[in-house]
Amino acid sequence: MCCHVVRTQAGKMSTMRMKAVKCPTEELSYTNCAIINVNDFSPDVKHIEVITGPNQHFIFSVRSHHEISRGTVGFSLLQRKWATLSLLQEIEVRPYNFNSTSNAACVCNIVLEVDFLMKKATTLEPYDTDQMAKDFLLQFSGQAFTVGQMLPFQFLDKKVLGVVVKSIEAVDLLTASSGQNVKPKNIKIGRCLGDTVIQFEKAVNSTLNLVGKSMGKMVRQSIINPDWNFEDMGIGGLDKEFTDIFRRAFASRLLSADIVAKLNFKHVKGILLYGPPGTGKTLMARQIGKMLNAKEPKIVNGPQILDKYVGESEANVRRLFADAEEEEKKLGPNSGLHIIIFDEIDAICKSRGSVGGNTGVHDTVVNQLLSKIDGVEQLNNILVIGMTNRRDMIDEALLRPGRLEIQLEISLPDEKGRLQILNIHTSKMRDHNKLSPDVDLKELAALTKNFSGAEIEGLVRAAQSTAMNKLVKVTNKVEVDPEAMEKFTVNRGDFLYSLENDVKPAFGTNDDCLDRLLLKGIITWGKPVADILTEANFCIEQMLAAEGPALISVLLEGPRKSGKTALAAQIAKNTNFPFIKVCTSEDMIGFSEPAKCSGVEKVFTAAYRSQLSCIVVDNIERFLDYGPIGPKYSNLMLQTLSLLLNKKPPRDRKLLIIGTTSRKQVLDDLEMLSDFKIILHVPNLSSPNDLLSVLEEVDLFSKEELANLHAKLQGRRAYIGIEVLLDIIDRVRTVETNYRMMKFLSKLEEEGYLE
Repeated sequence: MCCHVVRTQAGKMSTMRMKAVKCPTEELSYTNCAIINVNDFSPDVKHIEVITGPNQHFIFSVRSHHEISRGTVGFSLLQRKWATLSLLQEIEVRPYNFNSTSNAACVCNIVLEVDFLMKKATTLEPYDTDQMAKDFLLQFSGQAFTVGQMLPFQFLDKKVLGVVVKSIEAVDLLTASSGQNVKPKNIKIGRCLGDTVIQFEKAVNSTLNLVGKSMGKMVRQSIINPDWNFEDMGIGGLDKEFTDIFRRAFASRLLSADIVAKLNFKHVKGILLYGPPGTGKTLMARQIGKMLNAKEPKIVNGPQILDKYVGESEANVRRLFADAEEEEKKLGPNSGLHIIIFDEIDAICKSRGSVGGNTGVHDTVVNQLLSKIDGVEQLNNILVIGMTNRRDMIDEALLRPGRLEIQLEISLPDEKGRLQILNIHTSKMRDHNKLSPDVDLKELAALTKNFSGAEIEGLVRAAQSTAMNKLVKVTNKVEVDPEAMEKFTVNRGDFLYSLENDVKPAFGTNDDCLDRLLLKGIITWGKPVADILTEANFCIEQMLAAEGPALISVLLEGPRKSGKTALAAQIAKNTNFPFIKVCTSEDMIGFSEPAKCSGVEKVFTAAYRSQLSCIVVDNIERFLDYGPIGPKYSNLMLQTLSLLLNKKPPRDRKLLIIGTTSRKQVLDDLEMLSDFKIILHVPNLSSPNDLLSVLEEVDLFSKEELANLHAKLQGRRAYIGIEVLLDIIDRVRTVETNYRMMKFLSKLEEEGYLE
């Protein structure tokens, strides 16, 4: 085959028109050289410039071979791919000289991006980059390299690698020879020298396992979704909790595998989110799944795992981890993160041995889950997120480090958190001018004490419904007023109406119960009542001033109907604590003894979730099932109450316990009196002045009648509970005014309360 030679005016050969052909042998394709005929170029030509079109210039090192015909150049598949050459394509070729003044640069560093040449033939076998660098210099020293160039690299007897030249750094020889201090600069084309530093970087998404010191910056896929905006998370009031999760579970996954290996660090594999319903546990887990640049999260409801057929429940657990196991085997440390979210995890992970029956399904499911998270063949590419309202029901083995080791309480939002949630749920209304200017979200945040995130969202919906009702005109038929629709806004009154009538918090203070106990109010009929309220206020101040967790228990003891329960309710209300619960035996009518203990324990557990809590245990002897004939009592309830009365709340929580009893001696005999730090006596009214103080407050008699009563009561002795007295007053109110005072006195005398 002939070739066409283009000569310069001086008559020397400058450019040859040749054709591209295949590399004659597979061995030659690994040399990174273009293969030429020995007669086409002079022996001193080591590199050629191939021109395929305007501004399309490629530099190749060359090697001669007898199988190449004259006028042709043999290229490997990767070389043709890089230079976009087709077989038998006409090209212009001319010698290229690195020793000319314009190319006088010493290549000091070449960065190569590597991956398996055959993507289907991969291995987790480590590739030592230090040895690779030495072998690369032995094979390719003296050759020309261009940024973007592709070539195969046969390293020892391992699988062949595909290499792409990522960057070349060089030092200008002329500048360096003048004695000036020069820094390397990036160039496009250079010649690899015997002392050139070779660095290897793994290609994006490559499964190649590089080790050693000759590694460049690892190009890794970020674990955080690049489109994620933390400001748009939509999780109000949980900033601290999310920060804790990010610090413990995800910060380590942002580091390179090399640094993690040097630290011998193990990633967190499990997170447990627990707390009252509606506080944002599921939302938090869902947002974590969106935030991470990982596989699509698998969201599983706990009960879905259970199956009536033997072995199927355990198989369901194994199926959840199957994809992660398969990828771990193929990719090892390069495997992507698999997220498995268990909602209501307590349904399948109850403490082993706690569920009755002979099947033992729950126990085997727990065992299977434990082995998958942190068993003999443990996985490092999983993150299990469990959510529950009942952390106490979950098997302890699942909560140890290495499994669900991050246990985070998602509690009720504080006022700042409630404001964030309100902002989130009203943002669209504000953007479209549907929120009236008179709506103060700070005011609503203060009014929604004890509201969970879900209840605040429900409040916003209820206010919207209230406002939308204004658009409806009810005549002969129901229709929407189109004129009002344009001017429609949700105002402050809509929120206040919904707050009063539609949405009540499930957690915290039961205002209805307190109001029922304080229906007739508190009458300070004498010094004993004033002293009790003063002492109680002092106890509250003392508890609030204490550092760390604090527990104060107060016992109000006295005769029946002396007003102990009302005083306890008033003291509780005065605290203005976010959690106030009245625990009465009437709420547990028909309960078995263990069920009563569980009910009381549940109230205390709920109280520990709040920063400030108050529990009123009314009529303690009723809880103890005390009966004077026998006597008899519940030892199980006695032990339960004694333990709870002495158990300090966790962390910085503070708890005030107010108990009431009409059987002080019984509590003393049962050694329970010592469980209370402060004991206050609530007496009956015992003097005419006490009676008159009450009568002045209730507005039953005129001033003349009160003066007349005062004269008639002088020298007499009274002994009556405030509740009994108020009951008699209510009965007397129905009597005619002229006979009311006589009827009142006769009732006191007949029933033995006045001597």
